[in-house]
Amino acid sequence: MKRSEVENRYKWAIEDIYATDEAWEKDFEKASKSLSFSKYAGKLGDKETLLKFLKADEEFCKLLEKLADYAHLRHDEDADISKYNGYFAKANSLYAKYAAEYAFFEPEMAAKDEKYLRSLIDDKRFADYDYMIKRIIARKPHVLSEAEERLLGMSSEVFGTFHETFTMIDSLDLPLPEIEWEGETQKLTHGLYGIILHSDNREKRKEAYEKYYAAYISLINTITSTYAGSVKCDVLLSKAYKFNSCLECALFGEDVDKKVYDNLLKAVDDNLPSMHRYIADRKKILGYDKQYFYDIYAPLVQGADLKLSYDEAYEYVIRGLAPLGKEYQALLKKGYDERWIDVEETEGKSGGAYSAGVYGVHPFVLLNYKPMIFDVFTIAHEMGHSLHTYFSQKNQPYAKSAYKIFVAEVASTVNEVLLLKFMLSEAKDINMKKYLLNYYLDSMRATLHRQTMFAEFEYEAHAMAEREEPLTKESLCNVYAEIGKKYYGEAIEHDYNISTEWCRIPHFYRAFYVYKYATGITAAINIAKRILSEGESAVKDYFKFLSGGGSTDPVSLLKLAGVDLLTTKPFEVAMREFDETLKEFENLMGI
Repeated sequence: MKRSEVENRYKWAIEDIYATDEAWEKDFEKASKSLSFSKYAGKLGDKETLLKFLKADEEFCKLLEKLADYAHLRHDEDADISKYNGYFAKANSLYAKYAAEYAFFEPEMAAKDEKYLRSLIDDKRFADYDYMIKRIIARKPHVLSEAEERLLGMSSEVFGTFHETFTMIDSLDLPLPEIEWEGETQKLTHGLYGIILHSDNREKRKEAYEKYYAAYISLINTITSTYAGSVKCDVLLSKAYKFNSCLECALFGEDVDKKVYDNLLKAVDDNLPSMHRYIADRKKILGYDKQYFYDIYAPLVQGADLKLSYDEAYEYVIRGLAPLGKEYQALLKKGYDERWIDVEETEGKSGGAYSAGVYGVHPFVLLNYKPMIFDVFTIAHEMGHSLHTYFSQKNQPYAKSAYKIFVAEVASTVNEVLLLKFMLSEAKDINMKKYLLNYYLDSMRATLHRQTMFAEFEYEAHAMAEREEPLTKESLCNVYAEIGKKYYGEAIEHDYNISTEWCRIPHFYRAFYVYKYATGITAAINIAKRILSEGESAVKDYFKFLSGGGSTDPVSLLKLAGVDLLTTKPFEVAMREFDETLKEFENLMGI
């Protein structure tokens, strides 16, 4: 379908950012001319000058963000339009120039006397920047000299080549073969592999699995060298910035206590028997003598689906999220009526789905909607992101409006859990109930158990490098295989292919990122359960979290919603949710 064929009400109102391209170009010229922060260098010890700098920086960043978001969204409407590719490139170039201009700020501020920095926190004029200043104080022991910072800054592009190299391997150079699927011969892409793995055709699943992993194994020496280089880079940077470990360095960047990471790994580890039981149940339901990893996504329940038009699905989501109250439902309706959402799949449009916030305007959501259950959940998920952004931007000054990645998946997953519980309560067909329970189990397995397994592998790989042990294909495969056996148990065959799975995980090139998916779903399960059991008081607390933006550390923000990840309780609640869901599923399946 061409974009010109889509009804206007199914296209996002991007004109809310800029009414015309000419308006964008005018602001781009204005921003380019106003980029001049070096004049403040060396003068931030004077409060008046510092305040002028912070205000000027804030105004510039608002404009830069607006320019970049418009270019990004226009680009994703149709990547074939060269004009918007140009806008996107120009916005990125301007950001790079800004980063260079801004580079003096943190080293200069970190060099200031702590008494001066604390006096800023006590000064009401700096109230919008108090958390940022607290973080500068915390970073003081880890900030290097201006020359050292400049050197590492100049090296950042080099450090990023490990991820870029893997991306090139994974996207372009991976020798994926052809496979016959649905009557035609086609290349086995990443997307097609996922589709086949979720099908009920076991022979094709096996064929796809073996061909897919054979491609990675053919390049395993190159991938090992690339990943080892990425880990060594993490070690170098953590030592350079005077941290005790790569994990400590990564967690410091998000202002998260290591106890959260430890609590997650221990809780999942202690509750693996439920995971093993689910894997054994899958084997029993599928009727296999031996279960392999290409069977792990095979459908257990057939014939259940919810084929709704986009308009019907959106209304269904609004109904399903009624526990969040009338204000939340009204905002969902506002997003629908005011065209925050780009709905249809069209030629040249970016795939998948996402939410993008534009400060001072409203969030935007990209969908590629199809009438299936998964896409109904996608609406709820992306609007969760959008309303988190909406509440944060409405209630926080610009400097505190952006929430950290650590909590980015919480609101989206709260929506998904609430919608699923609503669907279960509405389901009259026992087959639909089985399907939804299985969907929930697989969501928890993929987001809680599997991401924690990834997190444990990352921890071990970095610990090996910190002990100066060589990261070889044998050592990495052995570590991954042992962790996999612990997580999945004996009801599945642990072959060599699956020991190489680490080779294909792009998130490993952004160290200690994946655990946030697991803590995110943990927090979301706790929040949703509290909302459903306590009602309005829990919703009010949840809205405090949604409105918190980046006003303090993310663990403290979650405490506002009644979730304290510094304790083991939230993790135990999430593990119990998996176990109770499994028991309900087993009862319906007659196991």
